[in-house]
Amino acid sequence: MSPQLADGGALPSPAGLLSPSQNAAGSAPAPLPPHVAEALWRGDSLGRSCNTRWSSGFPALDAELPDGGWPSRQITEILQPQFSLAEWRLVGPSLREVVADGAAVALVGPPKRPHLPGLMHLGLNDRQLVWISARAPSERLWCAEQLIKSNAAGAIMAWLPQAAPEQLRRLQVLAQSFDGPVFLFRPLQARHDPSPAPLRVTVELDVDWQLRVTLIKRKGPAHEQPVVLPSIPGGLELVLTPRVMRPSDWRSAPDRVVAPGVSTAVASTAALSAPGVVPLAASALKEVHHAVGRPDSSALSY
Repeated sequence: MSPQLADGGALPSPAGLLSPSQNAAGSAPAPLPPHVAEALWRGDSLGRSCNTRWSSGFPALDAELPDGGWPSRQITEILQPQFSLAEWRLVGPSLREVVADGAAVALVGPPKRPHLPGLMHLGLNDRQLVWISARAPSERLWCAEQLIKSNAAGAIMAWLPQAAPEQLRRLQVLAQSFDGPVFLFRPLQARHDPSPAPLRVTVELDVDWQLRVTLIKRKGPAHEQPVVLPSIPGGLELVLTPRVMRPSDWRSAPDRVVAPGVSTAVASTAALSAPGVVPLAASALKEVHHAVGRPDSSALSY
């Protein structure tokens, strides 16, 4: 029985209202507007956005980053076992594009003095670097916050060994109006702490001058296998010998017993002095130790 009005008349059917059977037999829904479709993210695919992104300089890494590069309008956490070993080698190639229009790169609390000759190979110079010496955790957070709020640089690199989740959340909210990438460098132990950063990666030194990058958080499916990137600092590939370019060729040799009182460096040099093996010079051995994760105490960062 159809519903009726008080005077006995039938209720008019709502315009455009279809029955379930008519909906099932109807045509496919209209496509979403372009701006809506671009902002829509499905959990089984990499997220995309309309924001500017910068290529990392490593095609293998760009293929795994949600926007195909380092994103803007958000913070990016880079975790590593020790500061001043891999920061510039990982993000340095992308900064050339950032400063192409004359923008500057702001450094907040770098643990060591930047090595300008090495950075020149990345297309940077001292006029495009703003070095802010901030030691206390509160000072570093305040400087990073003010730089983000004022949009005062093309990119921000902040070393934050100590930062609470609520402090990072504040930076993430502010970064949504920042036009460039915001890199926050934190210790590897922080990987187990909650973080509002949409993108979190770990970076560690590998043999043969490579970087081992693991994406522990991204807008997309889980990515458990590390990405190995070739990363010889600019200019060194022209001066390094083939043996130093591939330290894994001799590092994988069987371990030898070291006599008491003999240092590892001396034992390694002696082992390489066997018949048919050219011994490494002290400077080359020092470079190899740095490449395989045994850095020296240099005060420079590259």
